[in-house]
Amino acid sequence: MYDPTRLAALVAVAEAGSITRAAERLGYTPPALSQQLAKLEREAGSALLVRHHRGARLTGAGELLVARARRVLDELELARHELARLAGLSGGVLRLGTFQTAGIHLLPPVLSAFHRAHPDVELSVADCEPPRGVTAVAAGEIDLALTHTYEPADALALPASVRMEPVLVEELVLVTAPGHALADGTSRLPLTELAGQPLISMAPEHPSRQGVEAALAGAGASPSVLVATPGYAVVCALVSAGLGVGVVPEMVARTSVTPVGVRPLGAGELRRTISVAYRGEEAAPAVEAFRALLRGAFGRARQTSQTR
Repeated sequence: MYDPTRLAALVAVAEAGSITRAAERLGYTPPALSQQLAKLEREAGSALLVRHHRGARLTGAGELLVARARRVLDELELARHELARLAGLSGGVLRLGTFQTAGIHLLPPVLSAFHRAHPDVELSVADCEPPRGVTAVAAGEIDLALTHTYEPADALALPASVRMEPVLVEELVLVTAPGHALADGTSRLPLTELAGQPLISMAPEHPSRQGVEAALAGAGASPSVLVATPGYAVVCALVSAGLGVGVVPEMVARTSVTPVGVRPLGAGELRRTISVAYRGEEAAPAVEAFRALLRGAFGRARQTSQTR
């Protein structure tokens, strides 16, 4: 039994005329592709290629195997398309909504994996800052939305047709200008230590954060600059410039393009939960497949965060 991946490698060399060009086409390094071809030759029990300074050419055995390999690979590709159609994963459009942080740092590898697995499904991505994504799912404008909620906060009232699946819970952390006294340490900083600190605040424009902002105000933090945008990059930039401190999700702090000090807060009671919103009726196979990929990707993000 020949490995289809190695058969594809042999066909690529036959078409490209050299191992180096075939490796570039397949995304391998030349040594890695050579190893695959050597294994295929052992499976075949015969030399399949003659290497020379200008490239590589097929032996008689190689020409015979390439002719059969093309038929096998064509049949496998046909089977993949037929199975995709049977599963409802061939053709159509999967419409996604996301907020900025997830769209930049979490969604791209999931989209890439989905596209590799289901290249016939067209992907559409819309900017949906919460709670807009939930309403767009309910209205049928998109199929899935990455959204978030904060704690403390009032419970979110969902449309009857929408379900929410939590995929990642992260703490909110303190961000400061580099070298700030409050960032000097790794232990958790009690919220009461924020008393009198100028705060880069996102309230009252952002209802989802109002519970968090109230907790910070109760601890004595004084709003210094109000940021009327959902973009945390602006908050981190202002913090980095020394205009105040901020309280942001850990993912935001760790990926800030401007330098900031980071410190965990309190007992971890300030949190953000990232969820995927979808319609509760029987979901399309593409929706189910994408949700499964999201669970895996966000699980890896959670493990990475916990090891820091």
